Amino acid sequence: MIIKVLGSGCSRCEKLFKKVNEVLKENNINAELIKVDDIREFAKYGIMMTPALVINEKLKCSINVPADKQILKYISEGL
Repeated sequence: MIIKVLGSGCSRCEKLFKKVNEVLKENNINAELIKVDDIREFAKYGIMMTPALVINEKLKCSINVPADKQILKYISEGL
């Protein structure tokens, strides 16, 4: 499983990356977590505002930082 957090480095982007990492650790989920800060990559997903969460190349959410429970749901859908 490949999980990408798309963001320019703002506080919300950093928060989403940290939360996803924590959810993975707390639930013993083996996944590759990648931070993407290249604006050209954002365009591939149709993202105009960050942060965004992409799991297995599918956009799950953008603009907001979801709760841990919602992040876990997105990850579970990708397993």
